[in-house]
Formats: sequence, C-alpha cells, structure tokens
Amino acid sequence: MRSYQAMLNNGETLPIIGMGTYSGENDRETTEKAIRTAIKMGYRHFDTAKIYGSELALGNALRRAIHDGLIEREDIHVTSKLWSSDHHDPVSALQQTLQRLGMEYIDMYLVHWPVALKAWVDYPVPAEEDFEELDMENTWSGMERCLEMGLCKSIGVSNFSSRKIEELIDFACVTPVVNQVEMHPMWRQRKLRSICGDYGIHVSAYSPLGGPGNAWGTTAVVDHPIIQSIAHKHNATPAQVALRWGLSQGSSVIVKSFNPRRMKENIGALDLTLDDWDLFEIEKMEERKIMRAEYLINDTTSPYKTIEELWDDEI
Repeated sequence: MRSYQAMLNNGETLPIIGMGTYSGENDRETTEKAIRTAIKMGYRHFDTAKIYGSELALGNALRRAIHDGLIEREDIHVTSKLWSSDHHDPVSALQQTLQRLGMEYIDMYLVHWPVALKAWVDYPVPAEEDFEELDMENTWSGMERCLEMGLCKSIGVSNFSSRKIEELIDFACVTPVVNQVEMHPMWRQRKLRSICGDYGIHVSAYSPLGGPGNAWGTTAVVDHPIIQSIAHKHNATPAQVALRWGLSQGSSVIVKSFNPRRMKENIGALDLTLDDWDLFEIEKMEERKIMRAEYLINDTTSPYKTIEELWDDEI
C-alpha cells in the first residue's frame, strides 16, 4: 500500500484518507468488523469521538489487529474529540477516551465544537438548559496540557470558522494542527482554507460526500450532474470524484462507510487524477452548507443567537 500522508505544522503526519467510525445504530461487533476490513484495505487513519460511541469498538479492533500482526501501532493514526460537556477538564476527558480505547496515547485530539455544555450532556443535540458559558482560552489551555502530558501527539479543532480560528490564535501557545470541517464540492470552504493556510493549519474534510446516510446528509453531491459527468469521463465513481476533489485542495478526507464495496471504492480515489477542466467545472457548482447545527442556536443560553454567529457568516 502506497503511503499518502499530509505533513502537519508540528512535524507529525496524517494519512489523507481516514475512516469515520460513528457507529449510529450499529452494534460493537459490526463496527469492529468494518474497522478490521478497513485495515486490510489499507486505511490507516481512524476518526472517532466520545459522542460517536465507537471508541471502545475502535480500540478493540486496533488492538486485535496489532496483536495479529496486521499493523504496528506507529503505522496507524487515531483521532478523537473533546465533547462539549468536557470543556472544563480536557485532560480527564482524554484519559477516559484512552481508557475506552485501551491505548497509552492518541495521535490527535480535537475540540469537537466551539460550544460548552453541562457535564451530564452525553447526547449530540442539547436542550436550551444544557449550555454553559464558553471559555475557549481555558479549554485550549487544557488541550495544551494533554499535549504536554503525552496523552496525544497533536491537538486541533473541529467546526471552527475563520474568525474563531483567528481568535484562538490570539491566545494559543500551541497552534492547532488541524481544523476538521464540512467540506465537499458543494461546500468548498475557500475562505476558511485560505485563513487556515496562513497559520499552517491543515483542513480535514468531514462529510466529503455530503453525508449521505446521515439524518442530516444528502446525496446532492454525488448525484450532481457535474460530478456524474466527470466520473463518467474518468471511468470512476461519483464518490471517487468528490473525494479526489477534496484531496486535490490539499485537504484530507474522513469518509464513513461500513460497506466493504464502498470502503474499497472510497480508498480507490487515491488512484484517480482530476484535470484542470474537471476542477474548473466543479467551481461552477452551487454551494450549500448541509451540516448547519441549528440546534446550537438559542436566544438565552447559547453563545450563538443566530446561525450567522455560529459560523461567523460562513454559511
């Protein structure tokens, strides 16, 4: 398997195609089997989070694969995320993540959202009374402490707008290595990629196919006539075209499927090359943010009273 890695601003590397492990309705056995299949196909980056409910399954699958000699620990990259109810103590939250994974460290720890919730909120859609005041300076200090303690090799953020990145840079001792955000041919993130590039922050794309199969997702990206036409031209699939577009922008992509045929198809995007005309055509596509997170907006307890405040008009 050829090595496809992005270099991060701290000298660490990141495999440019990652497997998302949100398990949803899947049981642990199904998740573990999918991860083992992915390892055999060549996936080396696995993306999880406390709120995904997949840390236990991911840890089991990776430890078994290491035990069986399929991979070495240093050959895989594990990303997890600080859930919004743990902003008060990132160190303890990461220690609990490591316990669930059965690992001594993870490769990357991300602040999942620029939102703080009360300690008991272990569900993704908070009620109005669940919010706490956000103190990102204190949160980021805790993230830096995780790094100092060797609990992770890199720290970063997720779902941060250009303005929120710049605000974080103002007080951060350690610059985030990654900003993981929604990005695909119908939500191209030009401004955000430029700002992150100014600070050497790598942009990692979640929902690079538009999130089909998720409650909030759509097939509009892979069904788009431009994507379909480019796929036909290259004898590729629409999913491969969408993923290759993200990679062509210098980003990594986190793609979620437990279906072996689709998993193989997705990693096949590494073998596709898009030409300048393809990229020009994709720039014509209408843009629409799919994951808007309106549930983080309210007039009383959330730090964000409007959707424009949450995304700082990048919406």
